[in-house]
Amino acid sequence: MALTSDALGRVPLFVDLKPKELDRLRKSFKERTFEAGETVMTQGGSGAGFFVIEAGTAVVTRGGSEVARLGPGEYFGEIALIDGGARTATVTAATELRCHGLASWDFRGIVESDGRIAWKLLQALPERLRKAAASD
Repeated sequence: MALTSDALGRVPLFVDLKPKELDRLRKSFKERTFEAGETVMTQGGSGAGFFVIEAGTAVVTRGGSEVARLGPGEYFGEIALIDGGARTATVTAATELRCHGLASWDFRGIVESDGRIAWKLLQALPERLRKAAASD
C-alpha cells in the first residue's frame, strides 16, 4: 500500500506541512516490510534511512533494554539520518512491520530546499533527545 499524504501529515514531524509539501515528501518514500523478529537497524550501526510505520509494532532497545514500542504513524531513524553517525538504538519488528523509508540522500535534498521541513525537524529533535537521555 502506498503512503498517502494524509497519513504522512499525521506524523508529528510533518503535521504542520501544507498538502503540496507533504506530497513532495511522500514521493520520496519507498515501502519496506520486515518480518516479526527481524532487526530493522542495530545500535551502533550506520544509518541511511528514516522510517514511518504504516502497520505493525516495532520494539526499540538501547543497550539490550526495551525503551519504547512504536506503532502506526510513529517514526524512527531521524537522528542518524541527519548526522550520518551510528544508530542510537536497535529497532526490531515485534510483528510484521510495514514501513515507508526515506534514504538520507533524498531527505537531505528535501530539507535543504524547504525551510519549513527543516524547522519542523529541528523542533522535534530536542524532544526525542530528551526522551532518549531520560531512558538511559
